[in-house]
Amino acid sequence: MNSYVQELVTMYSKHTDVEFARWSKNYLRNQFDFLGIRTPIRRKLTKQFIKENGLPQKDELKDVILTLWDLPEREYQKAALDILEVSKKELTKDDMVWLSSLIVKKSWWDTVDVLSPHIMGYLFSIQPELIPSFADKWIEDDNIWLQRSAILYQLKYKDKTDEELLFRYILRRATSDDFFVQKAIGWILREYAKTRPENVSAFVTDHYLKPLSKREALKHF
Repeated sequence: MNSYVQELVTMYSKHTDVEFARWSKNYLRNQFDFLGIRTPIRRKLTKQFIKENGLPQKDELKDVILTLWDLPEREYQKAALDILEVSKKELTKDDMVWLSSLIVKKSWWDTVDVLSPHIMGYLFSIQPELIPSFADKWIEDDNIWLQRSAILYQLKYKDKTDEELLFRYILRRATSDDFFVQKAIGWILREYAKTRPENVSAFVTDHYLKPLSKREALKHF
């Protein structure tokens, strides 16, 4: 195992909680194992770890993240996301392929909803030429987590949102029967409504959306 990851594993292993691990596993429908470290504690530990050990060098970053992603306990995927968040200015277009693989591996909302708006959204904002090669393909993919990622990557864009693209993606999946896709549509529209309420209201009025998506989109109207 990468020595950087081994140091983190050693730190995390000192803070396990069997009861909370059991609760966490049940909360995520028994899909992942857990150490049982509560989120505020985990974030504090990771922050301390980075302070003491620094961030991975750019040429090590991919190996560190993929190694953490392969570990069975869910806290290590969350640690990978924490490290990516503070390292994201080092990322380039050459990293997009392996970053994209994280969306479809050990997929659930708790990782995808960080990867899409915080990591992919950041990269697409500084290198929009990547969008046709990735987000445009994700929305057409059969994988619901890629669809969700395409819809949500603009979640933090506010007035920089590409409205035409966003609405096109939503309409492409507006009839989806998947809960997570319907929820993503409602969430992104609700968030964008904070910036362009009239546009969102008109879009929802003029187009068919699943009841869940529509309800979520108009929650604050």
